[in-house]
Amino acid sequence: DTDAPVSNMARYDRALTVFSPDGHLFQVEYASEAVKKGSTAVGVRGEDIVVLAVERKSTAKLQETRTVRKICELDEHVAIAFAGLTADARVLTNKARVECQGYRLSFEDAVSVDYITRYIASVQQKYTQSGGVRPFGVSNLVAGFDSDGTPRLFTTESSGAFAAWKANAIGRGEKTCREFLEKHYTEPPAGDEGIVLAVRTLLEVVESGSKNVE
Repeated sequence: DTDAPVSNMARYDRALTVFSPDGHLFQVEYASEAVKKGSTAVGVRGEDIVVLAVERKSTAKLQETRTVRKICELDEHVAIAFAGLTADARVLTNKARVECQGYRLSFEDAVSVDYITRYIASVQQKYTQSGGVRPFGVSNLVAGFDSDGTPRLFTTESSGAFAAWKANAIGRGEKTCREFLEKHYTEPPAGDEGIVLAVRTLLEVVESGSKNVE
């Protein structure tokens, strides 16, 4: 009898599409834990600038460093930084790039940052409610400029949730970096102030100094 509650919880633990009695989707929560083990990424939106800064992992001596990228371009005006599983991020990034190009072909215009963020979040959400798949173990910072030149910054999560931010951090140093940003962010930082703030924030958690910042 004492083993019954444990076996019941294990059933909810394995099933992606089944809520536990207390309202949890454990696989989605585990995907969020994978994000917390990833390299830290920071985003800062300024008056006329938006900055992405990431912790660069140390590479093997014989590894080509140019093939290890934590910031990727989606379109000429939008970029994405991620924390979590690199392979999952690559798949999600490629889907977003195809959507950007498809939008240009269909409407002869570039996507807005809000639009592509919603697309990425909807893809992540689809993978939380279908059998035979698992959630993306990745969170993203989506940064770019709208057609009127307004800088935008969004975060998407493994659950498919997304939100606009003035400044945010994801990855293993998320809590420390966010606390630092809350103390030092002045609205809105102009010019190089945004770059300085992003780098200072990341250096709070990067042990090896500026050489490990991208």
